[in-house]
Amino acid sequence: MMSVSSNSTDKRLNPIDVTNLSDEDQQINTWMRLVAEQQDKAAFAQLFKWFTPKIKAHGMKRFRQEAQALELVQETMLLVWRKAALFNPDKGKATTWVYTVMRNHCFDMLRKMQSQKEDTMSDDLWPMLECDHSSGEQHDHLMSRELLSHIESLPQQQKLVVEAIYIKEMTQQELATHLGVPLGTVKSRLRLAMSKLKSKLEASHD
Repeated sequence: MMSVSSNSTDKRLNPIDVTNLSDEDQQINTWMRLVAEQQDKAAFAQLFKWFTPKIKAHGMKRFRQEAQALELVQETMLLVWRKAALFNPDKGKATTWVYTVMRNHCFDMLRKMQSQKEDTMSDDLWPMLECDHSSGEQHDHLMSRELLSHIESLPQQQKLVVEAIYIKEMTQQELATHLGVPLGTVKSRLRLAMSKLKSKLEASHD
């Protein structure tokens, strides 16, 4: 492990009061400076080794899946490598800066996952209802009486979103424009509605 020098160069790491940093924090700041100024791979390897278990633990807590926790580690540390020069020691410790990078990317991953969940949720829902072809009725399964009954029971705003998107076949963006609300509001209402519909359908088929 590389040692921390006490020369004037290292004092510049935190001109506010570098003496208040623990030895460990000074070491991490030193590695960060080497990465920022020299693209030092050995220093980055030390940062990677130190932060990996901590970022992975955060990822496991948020995602509960090792693959996504490891993705958070890889993407966070890649951002650290690319943006190390943006770290300002005058505004805090390197550890605080890295954890901020981690949290921001974690939020991005969660938003992406939620968006994908919303876009594919209908694939999980609609196949639960099968058309009774033996009855001779020629109607789309989306218009089944059971499903329509559950849709009718939804709160008005959620009902409107489901009908517009899955019956009138409007896109989420078209509906947001039509209603004059943010796209995120449409997505939120749709997510709540689909969750309720799925619960009702599962209960009725148990």
